[in-house]
Amino acid sequence: MTAYRLPLHLTVAAALISVSSVALAAGSYRKLETGVLVTPAEGPEKAVRLQVFGDGIIRVTSTPTPEMDLPPSLMVTAQPQTGKFTLAENDGHVTLKTAKVTASIDLSNGNVRFTDAEGQLDLAESAPGTFKTTTIEGTPYLAVRQQFNRGTDEGLYGLGQHQNGQMNYNGEDVELAQHNMDVAIPFLVSTRNYGILWDNNSITRFGNPKPYGYAGDGSDSLHVSGKNGKPGWTAEYYLGGRLAVTRTESTINYQYIRDQAKWPTAAKAQTVAANSGQNTAGNAVETQKVIWTGKLTPDKSGLHRFRLYSSSYVKVFVDGKQVLERWRQNWNPWYHNFDVSMTAGKAADVRIEWEPNAGYIALLHSDPLPEADRHSISFASEAGHGIDYYYIGGRSMDDVIAGYRTLTGKAPLMPKWAYGFWQSRQRYNTQDEVIDVVKQYRKRGLPLDNIVQDWFYWREDDWGSHEFDPTRFPDPKGMIDKVHELGARFMISVWPKFYPTTANYKELDQVGAIYRRNVKAKERDWVGPGYFSTFYDPYNVKGRKIYWRQMKERLAVLGVDAWWMDATEPDIHSNLSIEERAYRMGPTALGPGGAFFNSYPLVHAEGVYNGLIDYKPDVRPFILMRSGFGGIQRTGSAIWSGDVASRWDDLREQISAGVNISMSGVPNWTHDIGGFALEDRYTRQDPKHLEEWRELNLRWFQFGAFSPLFRSHGEAPKREIYELAPEGSAMYRSMEYFDKLRYRLMSYIYTLAADAHFKDGTIMRGLVMDFPEDRKTWNIADQYMFGPAFLVAPITEFKARQRPVYLPAGSNWYDFYSGKMQAGGKTIVADAPYERMPLFIRAGSIVPVGPDMQYTAEKPADPITLNVYTGADGAFSLYEDDGTSRQYLKGAFARIPMHYNEASGTLTIGAREGRFPGMLQSRTFRIRWITPERARSFEAHDAPDAIIAYSGTAMTVKLRK
Repeated sequence: MTAYRLPLHLTVAAALISVSSVALAAGSYRKLETGVLVTPAEGPEKAVRLQVFGDGIIRVTSTPTPEMDLPPSLMVTAQPQTGKFTLAENDGHVTLKTAKVTASIDLSNGNVRFTDAEGQLDLAESAPGTFKTTTIEGTPYLAVRQQFNRGTDEGLYGLGQHQNGQMNYNGEDVELAQHNMDVAIPFLVSTRNYGILWDNNSITRFGNPKPYGYAGDGSDSLHVSGKNGKPGWTAEYYLGGRLAVTRTESTINYQYIRDQAKWPTAAKAQTVAANSGQNTAGNAVETQKVIWTGKLTPDKSGLHRFRLYSSSYVKVFVDGKQVLERWRQNWNPWYHNFDVSMTAGKAADVRIEWEPNAGYIALLHSDPLPEADRHSISFASEAGHGIDYYYIGGRSMDDVIAGYRTLTGKAPLMPKWAYGFWQSRQRYNTQDEVIDVVKQYRKRGLPLDNIVQDWFYWREDDWGSHEFDPTRFPDPKGMIDKVHELGARFMISVWPKFYPTTANYKELDQVGAIYRRNVKAKERDWVGPGYFSTFYDPYNVKGRKIYWRQMKERLAVLGVDAWWMDATEPDIHSNLSIEERAYRMGPTALGPGGAFFNSYPLVHAEGVYNGLIDYKPDVRPFILMRSGFGGIQRTGSAIWSGDVASRWDDLREQISAGVNISMSGVPNWTHDIGGFALEDRYTRQDPKHLEEWRELNLRWFQFGAFSPLFRSHGEAPKREIYELAPEGSAMYRSMEYFDKLRYRLMSYIYTLAADAHFKDGTIMRGLVMDFPEDRKTWNIADQYMFGPAFLVAPITEFKARQRPVYLPAGSNWYDFYSGKMQAGGKTIVADAPYERMPLFIRAGSIVPVGPDMQYTAEKPADPITLNVYTGADGAFSLYEDDGTSRQYLKGAFARIPMHYNEASGTLTIGAREGRFPGMLQSRTFRIRWITPERARSFEAHDAPDAIIAYSGTAMTVKLRK
């Protein structure tokens, strides 16, 4: 293994947590400075250790040998604490107690359970952990699993970002494996107000520990028979409408590149064109279609789970009923889940219709689990050195997320401009295009803060050089200077990918910081004729420093403001099998790629983040990542949801994806407004379909305005507001409205961003976070809270002009547009005209509304209108600082606390707390009361009820009815 020097926080941690157990008698324990070590009397666990990391945070480590020598965590930066616990033995258990949690270990078998300060059982291991020896490229590891809370009915959230529309993960199966669109963060938060951080870098399965098998491959209870009654699927291949091949296939499996060799020769089209039905010479090509039919007979009754991995157009029918209809781009296929309740011995007729178009497909299946196992918590990882997890207790889900950040690092405050509107496109080809877009926004009075240069600004054969193509970008510094002159910021795409011909590749290769296997495989990418390429190794300390220096010397010196770190899974080559991906992303400086499959984005981002701070110590870094891992929030990184498709289903799935990654401790998240890749019917320029895509883009834009970060991006057509719709049209007016609304709400949004740092808050919130007692909120996957005030209900269906909205119990709710109040605890039908998205405001909210602005730094937010929604007590703490520097970490910021008392009808604007250079000493607050008796639109320009000249001392305003 290559020698590796640990980062500082890992070096310190290693000294504390690399503990070998002195031989103890079976069924005994030994007190440690930071916890306790137990040797169970029986079972697979030969050593179980608890370590205290805080009043409510306990680390659990278990191994199948007495030795406990685990490598230091990449995720966790916190250190264990000494002496802040008591230890006792009673009735065959040793109990460790802190101020907030009690952990008990069964001396007979090593099982651990946790109760909170009130004695409520939160988490209990269902059985001792399991360990299975395995090797990866000759290196020994352990495949490990631990199950908890069998038969639980709690709500479970987090686990990163996933694309199946799941909100509550109780009863679900989730594979944690980095992929374009799928982000693995092994952190779970429960409605019982605790969390689990599962500390493992390899592929991990939540739920069913067994990988799904191909339906019909004999790995499960499902028997497949075709039309002739014989085992296997009947596969019919059509060319141009005629049946070309009929054959029996044991499985449906064209999942990866390696599987394409199985395609029947007689069913191959001579050429394939993804969009137009013509080859490059303009000749018509034969269309392809494949139909699989089979009778699926199970040996087990219950809920059978299926995953269809696919690209291009596909439909699935079960017993004649369509259960799935999807499309994905061929270079980025993904899974779509569906469940079928089946009875043992009773066949279900399944039919799958697919238009391949050079695509990929596979049908996978999992047998029913016993209900108690289905509704349990289970983590199973492919490679580790033991079972290693953290219990994090709290009084609320917010407390639990705060505990996660205590372990893995605070989320730095992003620069204020990052919360404005970003314009991006795949891609701007010249520097004139970049500058013109900013000018067009300014000319039209459309607010804009950030312009983004996507990939391929370099010469075609120069990927990894970090240098602009001088024929298209003759003066990159002048371009960026002009963007700055126009009041905008400049973000650039930088990949960890290199062509071997570049000087940067060669420099990295000299220190062993290049993954060579992709080049040795002679794998070509998709650019021009195709070029050999690979990725660098960020686990290599020298390589990590070289990578940043290369970025700095060629890009940062030009004045780049933000960094778009693309393909950070890493996506070495699309459509390789998982096994091949793991092999080619190694060997790393720490060991084989498979053992570190999920942690690449964290180590990569950390190197760039630290480099940025060293380069400009007083400027807040901003990084946008396509992937993440536990602790990614500490690197000044936001996550975006990857290359999602332009589909209504995909839009809907962004809601639960965004909420769950937010509940995974990542406060700054975004998505490609309109979806990145357009399906074939949109690119054929059929006006009927383009009308639908424009509406899809509009609804996505409305959702984007109430996402943590507001960003338009995608392939053709052009994504600028003025390119999507003519000025004055309904679509243009709506985008203009939500763009300007975002800026009028900037004082509210920036306060949420500050609270994510100072109070470990969450911007995009699952309803369950604020209304856990209302069980109806637990499973709602298409609504969320945007901060404490706004309930957001995006529109995710074509031509929908209303939608059901659940108003959670425990609060009254004001319609954003009309100001009418309704009681919570019920579902209403909300209006959703083309130009508006349903929004509601919680009673007791104080919402600051600023003036119209073209960019966040254009002028101070003054005057500010305070919309006070009566009906409950409320509070808001308005945050301000200079917007860009890191002086906030030294106390250079101000807050203005505000409280509304419902009983007295009094708004108190408290004394200003703190100060910073450039702060407004005096300002104007305009007060608007919204009451059940006086419905008032949010954006109405009526006269305020009161005008207050505020100079920093406390003031009160009384509601006049």
